[in-house]
Amino acid sequence: MTVYQPIACILHERLEFSVLRKMHLELQYVDQTGDCQERVLPLDVVTREHAEWLIFKKENGEVAEIRLDFIIAFNENTV
Repeated sequence: MTVYQPIACILHERLEFSVLRKMHLELQYVDQTGDCQERVLPLDVVTREHAEWLIFKKENGEVAEIRLDFIIAFNENTV
């Protein structure tokens, strides 16, 4: 695993706000399989293993997590 690179505070705050408001996100990120893009419900932002993580629920109900520095982009989706 690579060394964690902290994200900008404003992006971190937007993620936390999305969790609090239960706002779906259009999330683009990199995982073991490459680039992914999907609509998710953010559940929590946590710190562990010297990194920050977004825990989210996919549309199929699966709960997953991604390290914040692996997120390429996200947009709040109010629909």
